[in-house]
Amino acid sequence: MTWQNEMIIIVRHLVNDLDSTSYTFTDDRLEESVLVSAQLASLEIDFDNTYTIDVDAVSLSPDPTGSGDKDDSFINLVCLKTARMLLGSELKTHALNAMSLRDGPSALDLRGIVTGLKILFDDIAKRYEEAVMQYKLNGVVGQAILGPYSPGSDAVARTHLSYRSGWFE
Repeated sequence: MTWQNEMIIIVRHLVNDLDSTSYTFTDDRLEESVLVSAQLASLEIDFDNTYTIDVDAVSLSPDPTGSGDKDDSFINLVCLKTARMLLGSELKTHALNAMSLRDGPSALDLRGIVTGLKILFDDIAKRYEEAVMQYKLNGVVGQAILGPYSPGSDAVARTHLSYRSGWFE
């Protein structure tokens, strides 16, 4: 199935697991994670297509990555949710091992790893929440349109052209 190839590659890039000689996550774990995320995402998001997800059998049908009817929104949202879940797992694992030791002039501090992972986790969680909101507002995930008469463009025009372009100054 092509969903396993495409979605796993996307997730690997999102979690920065790109060293093919020593992957942090196996392909099997990523496939299971994608299916679990797809199952959870389908509970909170009403997708255009109805997907049958079987975690035990490692199957997802219809294939969202099919060339004829590719569902980019489903792919992007599920991959973001999977990356969020995996980074949360890594954050928990490293948080349990975070410690700071000092013995005389030498010191060992493993808290910085957790801080970096927390930043990554917060970023991917924010991206996922924004993508979900964009999809629920009937937008295609990853696209935005600002025209000259849209409220967003109007606010930008009023605040950035000159001091005279305010509402009633």
